[in-house]
Amino acid sequence: MNTSTEIVAVKESRVGLLLTIWLASVSWLVTFYYCTRAMIASLTAKPARPAVDKVLRQWSQALVRLINLNVKVVGEFKVEPGRPCIVMCSHSSAYDIPVSFVAVPGSLRMLAKKELFKIPIFGRAMRMSEFISIDRQDKDQARKDLELARQKMESGITIWIAPEGTRSQDGELLPFKKGGMHLAIQTNAQIVPVVIKDIHRVLPAKRFRFNLNQSIEVRIGDAIDASDYGVEQRNQLSKTVRGAMEQLLAPPME
Repeated sequence: MNTSTEIVAVKESRVGLLLTIWLASVSWLVTFYYCTRAMIASLTAKPARPAVDKVLRQWSQALVRLINLNVKVVGEFKVEPGRPCIVMCSHSSAYDIPVSFVAVPGSLRMLAKKELFKIPIFGRAMRMSEFISIDRQDKDQARKDLELARQKMESGITIWIAPEGTRSQDGELLPFKKGGMHLAIQTNAQIVPVVIKDIHRVLPAKRFRFNLNQSIEVRIGDAIDASDYGVEQRNQLSKTVRGAMEQLLAPPME
């Protein structure tokens, strides 16, 4: 629970509606600018992936600077080289993704809902940058999407998944979906649990007001080996990952 001091600090940094609209508009302009750069890089750079990685991090850093967000990374991203890797991250803000690009090394790509790929320019840039669509309404298509995710991981991409499937309004973990656990087990992946402490304050879910000058922590946990679990043990794996993420959220880490 927030202390009264924390609540006052958040209120004092909350911007008005006009400034919120301006920030949102500039953020989209910045995003479309970097979408264009990502598409150009994917077509012209040899190899394309490192060039796209660079563009994605520049985009993320620009969005973070725009709202004066202070990002502290706690923990080290340690994985076994050459093995599939999935980052399972808490999800309570639209800024979870750009912050993850700032904090997590390597070729990181998101498993994102299919509706995002329908946005002009933005959706095309996502596909060309090797982001992966997931259709939660069509089980057959969802299986194909997860197979593509497996292929991307085998080629060296780290997949980012929000196991909750939607944004939490208060920063607490919501119930987990099954798809990410299936993917991890089927690919014998390493799961790196990540939580982003206090990011729900920046742009709360279902609210259209920014809170500027916030400080957040990206807390990275130890990798969990999904090869230790069978498909019939997916619920146990889910509990293990959730427990690790709850532990990361709970203590005041230094």
